[in-house]
Amino acid sequence: MTGPGVSGVLTAGSQTWELTRRSVVGERRQLLSVMPGLVFPLLLAAVYTKQFSRVLDMPGFPEVDSFLDFILPACIVQAVSFGATAAGSELALDMENGFLDRLLASPVARWPILLGRLAGAAVVASAKTIVILALFLVFGARVAGGPAAMLVLVAVAALLVLVIGGLAQVMAFRTGSQEAVGATFPLIFVSIFMSSAFFPTNLMSGWFKVVAENNPLSWIINPVRRLVINGWSSADALQALGLPAALAAVTISAGVMALNRRLATP
Repeated sequence: MTGPGVSGVLTAGSQTWELTRRSVVGERRQLLSVMPGLVFPLLLAAVYTKQFSRVLDMPGFPEVDSFLDFILPACIVQAVSFGATAAGSELALDMENGFLDRLLASPVARWPILLGRLAGAAVVASAKTIVILALFLVFGARVAGGPAAMLVLVAVAALLVLVIGGLAQVMAFRTGSQEAVGATFPLIFVSIFMSSAFFPTNLMSGWFKVVAENNPLSWIINPVRRLVINGWSSADALQALGLPAALAAVTISAGVMALNRRLATP
């Protein structure tokens, strides 16, 4: 027989699935909000590949056949950033229209309320990554790490959404405002340019190099880029997945704590 604990987990899992499906369906119905996350990084990649082709000959620049190989991880991170705060924005919207209160008054378990939205955003991010990967390969990019490295790219994209989405959910609980959550996007976008996303840190100088080298995004992008350019490495895969996984655990836990504080507030 199934014990009450197992039954509770199965029920919560089913609830998480339904809320995930709701989030994905909502994104599908608003394709205009999803398309910039695909179109803008692809346009930027096209422009950069044309304009910066000469940097491939610079001493110290990674040996690649095409600038597309170098910029692939950056484009994926950029694409993810466009929808990363969706989990927090949706949560804030549910708070504004009263849907969250109805959920809390229902028999739905607490953590599926958060995980459902995060999982939905992660599914959308994974789909974007697959599309970008396919287009890059069509236009001549090469992933030296093979299918395994491509799976790591998709997984990293999903984990980054959990990290940023978890932070967005914390802000949603603190502010209760969809606009306040959305206002964090420029900070995320700028942090991408202040990393090694578009240029190797060994060729940078001054304060920009210091910031880029200590940007956590660089610690994720660099091993992913090595998987793309140099080939498969278990150590690089572990670093690329381990850091965002650890950060996701922290931000999701912070979201759960923020929800508990909201429930404890009279």
